[in-house]
Amino acid sequence: MTEQVAVITGANQGIGAEIAKKFLAEGYRVVGIDLDVSNLDQMKEKYSSRLLWIRANVTDRSDVSNAVAQILTKFGRIDVLVNNAGITRDALFHKMTFEEWQQVLDVNVTGGFHITQLCQTEMVKQGYGRIIFISSRSALGNRGQANYATSKAAVQGLTKTLAIELGKFGVTVNAIAPGFIETDMTRAIAEKTGQDWNEIVTAMKARAAVNRTGKPSDIAHVAAFFADPESSFVTGQVLYVTGSPNV
Repeated sequence: MTEQVAVITGANQGIGAEIAKKFLAEGYRVVGIDLDVSNLDQMKEKYSSRLLWIRANVTDRSDVSNAVAQILTKFGRIDVLVNNAGITRDALFHKMTFEEWQQVLDVNVTGGFHITQLCQTEMVKQGYGRIIFISSRSALGNRGQANYATSKAAVQGLTKTLAIELGKFGVTVNAIAPGFIETDMTRAIAEKTGQDWNEIVTAMKARAAVNRTGKPSDIAHVAAFFADPESSFVTGQVLYVTGSPNV
């Protein structure tokens, strides 16, 4: 992996940061893209020569284009793209504002469109690439998340379509759909809705067949599998990582 370059959006914290650490540990050169890069600065101290962080807004085409240009200038190639950047703006549908709807679609879907379109061009030229989308179990529907569920279902449709279009160029496209993962984002959702965090964790643990909640490292492990050069016969798949056979 020492020559491979992995680009991860939303890499500053939570699942994205864990994926970045996993890929660095496996020897990739890693590019972390986020609006906030404070945690990436800390990682850079340890992996200085193999980590490039770029402050960019994935919803801004010009920001994304500049980021891709920086990556190619520094590393000369893009082998793996993990579309992890995402936000929530939860509300019951009848109370949801258009702004809350549009913000989530802009980041979770259009943001992925921008960077994937630019990165796949380089992958096709190389004849090799791995594209990974982070979807969600919420793609199947979740109360108060009409915008988020729609965005994550859209990501799954995009995954399967790109797998068909890019397979002949040596590029695989897969998606990971996490269940309940303990992150700052899930904790923030609980706080916003006035729910007790410990009660939520206990309930989610009871629902999982493996009798525990998910950790960001669980998702990072699956991302590494999809990114592996030996996973070339796996494409167009959506893997639900929920700790249970019942997604």
